[in-house]
Amino acid sequence: MAASADHVVVVEEGRPATADQPSAGPVYRCKYAKDGLLDLPSDLESPWQFFSEATKKYPNEQMLGRRLTTDSKVGPYTWITYKEAHDASIRIGSAIRSQGVETGHCCGIYGSNCPEWIIAMEACMSQAITYVPLYDTLGVNAVEFIINHAEVSLVFVQEKSVSSILACHKGCSSNLKTIVSFGEVSSAQKEEAKNQCVSLFTWNEFSLMGNSDETKLPRKQKTDICTIMYTSGTTGEPKGVILNNAAIMVEILSIDKMLQVTDRSCDTTDVFFSYLPLAHVYDQVMEIYFFSTGSSVGYWRGDIRYMMDDVHALKPTVFCGVPRVYDKIYAGVMAKISAGGLIRKKLFDFAYNYKLGNMRKGLSQEEASPRLDRLMFDKIKEALGGRAHMLLSGAAPLPRHVEEFLRIIPASNLSQGYGLTESCGGSFTTLAGVFSMVGTVGVPMPPVEARLVSVPEMGYDAFSGDVSRGEICLRGNSMFSGYHKRQDLTDQVVIDGWFHTGDIGEWQEDGSMKIIDRKKNIFKLSQGEYVAVENLENTYSRCPLIAQIWVYGNSFESFLVGVVVPERKAIEDWAKLNNQSSPNDFESLCQNLKAQKYFLDELNSTAKQYQLKGFEMLKAIHLEPNLFDIERDLITPTFKLKRPQLLQHYKDIIDQLYTDAKGSKA
Repeated sequence: MAASADHVVVVEEGRPATADQPSAGPVYRCKYAKDGLLDLPSDLESPWQFFSEATKKYPNEQMLGRRLTTDSKVGPYTWITYKEAHDASIRIGSAIRSQGVETGHCCGIYGSNCPEWIIAMEACMSQAITYVPLYDTLGVNAVEFIINHAEVSLVFVQEKSVSSILACHKGCSSNLKTIVSFGEVSSAQKEEAKNQCVSLFTWNEFSLMGNSDETKLPRKQKTDICTIMYTSGTTGEPKGVILNNAAIMVEILSIDKMLQVTDRSCDTTDVFFSYLPLAHVYDQVMEIYFFSTGSSVGYWRGDIRYMMDDVHALKPTVFCGVPRVYDKIYAGVMAKISAGGLIRKKLFDFAYNYKLGNMRKGLSQEEASPRLDRLMFDKIKEALGGRAHMLLSGAAPLPRHVEEFLRIIPASNLSQGYGLTESCGGSFTTLAGVFSMVGTVGVPMPPVEARLVSVPEMGYDAFSGDVSRGEICLRGNSMFSGYHKRQDLTDQVVIDGWFHTGDIGEWQEDGSMKIIDRKKNIFKLSQGEYVAVENLENTYSRCPLIAQIWVYGNSFESFLVGVVVPERKAIEDWAKLNNQSSPNDFESLCQNLKAQKYFLDELNSTAKQYQLKGFEMLKAIHLEPNLFDIERDLITPTFKLKRPQLLQHYKDIIDQLYTDAKGSKA
């Protein structure tokens, strides 16, 4: 890469391959770290300081908001202030200590996003206690595993999950001694807890056990373990990622730095919408950042059906999303435009292509089409409440057409990032005003530096090729400290100080990184052709008729098959046009052989449109009426496919697809 000095700098040259290790490309940093990686000021010891200092500055500002439902009617957002949240955190922290949980011990938090989740987290920080998030969607077995593995003695639990924690207590009774509900508990649950010899408290009961004396808070250190964050992963049992105080704090400072250069630092006028799992590093570090700036955070009701209603009620100024969420927003807007008639659609397409063309020529978003913004594009902002000035995307690459669409929204800056739990969230980010970074994850964040390491078995050369491609490796000040009690796993991924991500990247001419593959998600068909399955799924997902797709193949078969969740409206429209019986019976339509052929043809038409090779075409598909979900362990909380679990779940169907396809070929 002839990297642009405008965006990244080389701090170390590449190295050739040796007998023991593959070659590696140069080491790059972003220009904001050219004189050294971003590090902490000497006076910062714990993320608790961000919250306590914000409380001193903004005691009466709104901090945590939620919508309450009364008599089946949902109300507006109601708020608690920084001072109220701070005092509650001190009391809860004191109560935790009263249960024998000492500094450095582990406390669990099990539930979906809500104010109590944050207060429990801040309470742990105040007492230098390590908090361990439990995904509310991981299931009882994983929760039991984590409680035992991290030796968690006290768990905060959302009210609806108290019974499930009690159900798994027998398997972790040697560790778990205290359960605290985010809300109430029933008399039957109290009795069950008593029989199991575990203490069970309501939120208010537990709060009354603490005091508000700040003078007794323990001293914190940068090296203290702030959290052990278990990754759900796509294979195997969860791994506990150790993040110390320093890593989290420098990540917060890094977020602020990059917001300054792409948009602006956040302040008390900003409102953030919380719906991505708080137990996941992406949302958690963002919320800690907003609490450091006096901003407000409003929580969704936890039901995907009402998510956009919550967004419109809150009107956030900053919105974090994942590709699936943005893709749905894009599809919804485009459907409304198409429903307005052919003339309106043609006018929109003209305006869209005109503005996009000007932005590709280097004009800023504000300069590209100010009149068309007022006439055509201002209303698009209403999809996210009308006030969002910053859109952030992570967890997986955005489809290019969706990213371009989001970038044309007036007065909203889009930044796509890349990171992992092991890098404490974001390790790369695009620069909002640099249009050449569309389709990439941008440049390294200020606390880290990056290099590519060659992967010879996949044909990726990071050292001597015309284009530098290889496995993305990271090191720096926001990186994890290892996997809890698993030095063996740590040693597999941290080699000579570099964390090997497993993702394959390609440096671009402007210094940005493009994710092109996954080291583990590649397989060989029986005829010897390699298939990068995520790339194929991203391409097939551009077919507007489908909601989800999983593509499968292996080295014993010569072709690919897939499981497809169709858009309900798409298959119902097809049924009406083709005079099929029961056009509104979704499950029956998914079993219709003519419908399966129609969707297969449309998917392969999309494949041809985007120039996929013959062996990358699908030969057979199964139409699945139910979305891949977390409850069946088919996706992670950030919507990544869990391939081993999908294969186990659909094994009989996959076998039948291959049998039928071979029979039709014969």
